Amino acid sequence: MLQQTQVDRVLPKYHEWLGKYPSFEALAEAPEQDVTDTWYPLGYNIRPKRLQAIAREAVANYGGKLPDDGPTLLSFKGIGEYTAGAIRSFAFRQRAAILDTNVARVLFRVFIGHGELKAHATKRVLWGMSAALVPRARAFDFNQALMDFGAMLCTARKPKCLICPMASRCAAYPFNPRHEQ
Repeated sequence: MLQQTQVDRVLPKYHEWLGKYPSFEALAEAPEQDVTDTWYPLGYNIRPKRLQAIAREAVANYGGKLPDDGPTLLSFKGIGEYTAGAIRSFAFRQRAAILDTNVARVLFRVFIGHGELKAHATKRVLWGMSAALVPRARAFDFNQALMDFGAMLCTARKPKCLICPMASRCAAYPFNPRHEQ
């Protein structure tokens, strides 16, 4: 629900969703229109359908639970590289890379500094960085902190560079000698 949607819009819907669908079984058995109506007005209306399809597959093939390995998660329609990493990191507390918008922006600014963030080749490089940076212990905390850092400090429009603890190492910081003018 939080992918590209603000927390304040998600929280009430999240609680409503969990109240109606506390398990994969409940979601799998619910009428599709009810699932779609519950999701409204979060947008991206394909998501509730995909979540229900994932729930149905989990119930049918995995005893009502999501598997905890990347390749199997990626086999579910609607679960991509980011979501698989997030599930492994946040639900199963595994060492797994994530690359949401905030994390991509932080890694790009700190380590690359210039160029096209959204380029396919750049995304591949950023995925590699993300995977290399995730510590063996406390990956959950690391990933959450990196996401929060991007959401609160290294923001898209008005980054707080002057108070940033990474400024001296940041390739995008204007006063860093590493920064190309």
